[in-house]
Amino acid sequence: MVQTLDDDGTVDPWRRRARRTRRQMPLWQELPLLLVVAFCLAVLIRTFLLQAFFIPSGSMEDTLLVGDRVLVNKVVYDVRDPLRGEVVVFRGTDRWAPQVDDQPKPGVAGRLARTVGDLVGVSRPGEKDFIKRVIGLPGDRVQCCDSQGRVTVNGTPLNETYVLRDSPLDLPPNPAECRSRRFDEVVVPPGQLFVMGDHREVSQDARCQGPVPIDNVVGRAFMVVWPSSRWSALSVPSTFEDVTGPATASPGTPPVRQTPQGGVLLMLPLAAALRGSRAFRAVSSSRAT
Repeated sequence: MVQTLDDDGTVDPWRRRARRTRRQMPLWQELPLLLVVAFCLAVLIRTFLLQAFFIPSGSMEDTLLVGDRVLVNKVVYDVRDPLRGEVVVFRGTDRWAPQVDDQPKPGVAGRLARTVGDLVGVSRPGEKDFIKRVIGLPGDRVQCCDSQGRVTVNGTPLNETYVLRDSPLDLPPNPAECRSRRFDEVVVPPGQLFVMGDHREVSQDARCQGPVPIDNVVGRAFMVVWPSSRWSALSVPSTFEDVTGPATASPGTPPVRQTPQGGVLLMLPLAAALRGSRAFRAVSSSRAT
């Protein structure tokens, strides 16, 4: 052990006592500092890396159920555009009807809790936040249906095994709602996405509300994290691997490439740093009892 010596070579008792005092700071003093640091990290992670989103409707059943919480990677689309088959969170345009918020208006305490939840990314979504699956990219031709009632992209039919509740084939198209399975060919405009929900009978999506600008995309939903019984990854269905065609990248966009879920990788050093804290180890031990 290295000791601090005075000019005459003796150990300075005051410095030794100061070091011992710092090492033995009680948990009740260290814990508030740790909580402040953890809160600041949560705000930074929510703003730039990851955010948890609550699922308020059944438009993505049975892939996502009401009450599920999904983890959204907010950095992946800084290096590439979305891919077909990915589940994305985005802000709807003016054409998109707001989601129904049937929750009572909160009091002062409720509003404060919601503000804190917004900061750390665990609150209910805004009425213009939506979650859907990407079906068509810029330049794609999307329509329904082929002879077997399937959606086609650039003439390639999709075998959508994730769609468990599809609209009936005999329901006529209605521009005021999206319940019909059939819709005319849509050429996805540059810089936009054609998105649909997995529960086609109730999902209000691009079939009747139009494509969504890529700039409105918040991030990719890549994992269900709550409830624990539904913990699972949101992978891209294999049927999209067969789709080829005239998809065009947005101006100035880097070449499309698969990237790892960078938010998770960037969080690993933070987690390692926190685990090195004596207070973190003490809290973990107390919670495990």
